[in-house]
Amino acid sequence: MRILIALLLALLPATAFAQPAAQPVYVVRHLNTPEGQSDPDLLPEGRAAAIALADLMETDRFQDARRPVAIYVSDYKRTRQTAAPTAARFGLNLTIYDPRDTAGLIARVRAEPGPVLIVGHSNTVPDIVAALGGTRPAPLSHPDFGDLWVVEPGGATTKLRIGAP
Repeated sequence: MRILIALLLALLPATAFAQPAAQPVYVVRHLNTPEGQSDPDLLPEGRAAAIALADLMETDRFQDARRPVAIYVSDYKRTRQTAAPTAARFGLNLTIYDPRDTAGLIARVRAEPGPVLIVGHSNTVPDIVAALGGTRPAPLSHPDFGDLWVVEPGGATTKLRIGAP
């Protein structure tokens, strides 16, 4: 019986971890970079896609109440450069998070008073979306740039293509 209780208690944090946020959360993998570099700048197409992301966030689909109030990025040039046009457009600062601490990131995001944009990496985006209660994306590989996952408060997940009409 004690073992069963201990197992149930051990599973509790994992269950609580995958609860939806109270507001929409937008998750994007950093945009186009060259392959094989540890901290590259965005390529020209990545810089253009970062502007397209800001444009998308300004459309009617993301009306005022759905626009991000905070932006979280890992401490890499490619994530900061992906988020920079959106941050400038809405007058937001970038908040640095540790990509190895998904639980800490999710706790911080849940404490925000409104929608949040998270810029991650190919190896973190699926875990972040799932931890928010959304549908886990398929594994991402290097050329997988340009998708934005919208995780709604109930966990419904929509994948949008940045720059698509």
